[in-house]
Amino acid sequence: MADVEAFTAITGDRNPLHYDAALATASPFGGLIVQGGVTSGLLNAVVAEDLPGPGTVFLGVEWRFVKAVRVGEEITARVEIVSVRDDKPICTLATTIRNAEGDACLTGTAVTWTAPLRAPA
Repeated sequence: MADVEAFTAITGDRNPLHYDAALATASPFGGLIVQGGVTSGLLNAVVAEDLPGPGTVFLGVEWRFVKAVRVGEEITARVEIVSVRDDKPICTLATTIRNAEGDACLTGTAVTWTAPLRAPA
């Protein structure tokens, strides 16, 4: 729930599906769910920290949120490089977020560009 609250502090997203337990339980989701930005935010971390790595930014994404992530649910992000351009540091990535049962919650692709990072002289 701390992630939901932190995301709300940044974005102002106070959708009752994230905060009103009674309403969310009566919804098709069956309980409180996290914002999609919390889910996809894991991909930001993977791309910026691991693959392709530091200096990498998104140029574009095409994501489908195929299963809601419930508050308290453990999820795992996976990024796979599908292609790399020969002329520029641009990659196309396959991206997936899965829950602990292995169900896909987010699927899609992303295109990234990696800036060459150099320490200041």
